[in-house]
Amino acid sequence: MDETLWYARTALLLGNENIEKLRQSHVLVVGLGGVGAYAAEQLGRAGIGAMTIVDGDTVHPSNRNRQLAALISNEGKAKTEIIAGRLKDINPEIKLTVIQEYLKEQALFDVVNAVKYDYVVDAIDTLSPKLYLIYHSLNAGLRLVSSMGSGGKLDPSKVHVADISQTHICPLADMLRKKLHKLNVYTGFKTVFSTERIPKHVMVLNENEPNKKSTVGTISYMPPIFGCLMAAVVIREILGEKIESDLHVPHSVRRKVKHQATGF
Repeated sequence: MDETLWYARTALLLGNENIEKLRQSHVLVVGLGGVGAYAAEQLGRAGIGAMTIVDGDTVHPSNRNRQLAALISNEGKAKTEIIAGRLKDINPEIKLTVIQEYLKEQALFDVVNAVKYDYVVDAIDTLSPKLYLIYHSLNAGLRLVSSMGSGGKLDPSKVHVADISQTHICPLADMLRKKLHKLNVYTGFKTVFSTERIPKHVMVLNENEPNKKSTVGTISYMPPIFGCLMAAVVIREILGEKIESDLHVPHSVRRKVKHQATGF
């Protein structure tokens, strides 16, 4: 093995055949904030050969406590531009499609169906586009991992990887499940979520922005942990591992899951 290859240490762990699987894979990452940028970078460092990255936002001073792209020197720059530059600086051969846009409605459908992605990473923090990214991805037969809320959390030991049907306590997961049930979706994709309850003293700010209605307090390490776990799900499942959780599924949901349409 050529130790000068940038991915040589990964090849020692995975073997050349699996390195080639990653190199031949194309992953869609939507959202490049505190969670998604870390997921994208870990995928890039693992050797994913092609990535479509999507975000419509620029770097703000308030991002600096947790986001990979957020440096004083980057303020005002597009997050897609910064993350694309980092990915190319890690692996100059990576094939990138960069979309500087908040995806919604037809544009969201078009991006999801543009390529037969090997995996979709949902790091959107706004409910409506998150819901339809998930719905369209499942309709297209794509594997997906979705981040639930990392805000208001401090304890990494309470972060889990599980099917959406196994999520509980997390307010975002609760809202998302209710919306998905109306679309006859009860299961079928992985989530990263926390069972830590948000303390009552945590401040929540109401936002006057079209793509964000509220902001909850965050700590530096929690969104990156979510992003790294999402990348781990993608890599392990592309390599053929089956990731399962022994968390409880409510009986009412188990009945629905049994009858969920096989198209998802």
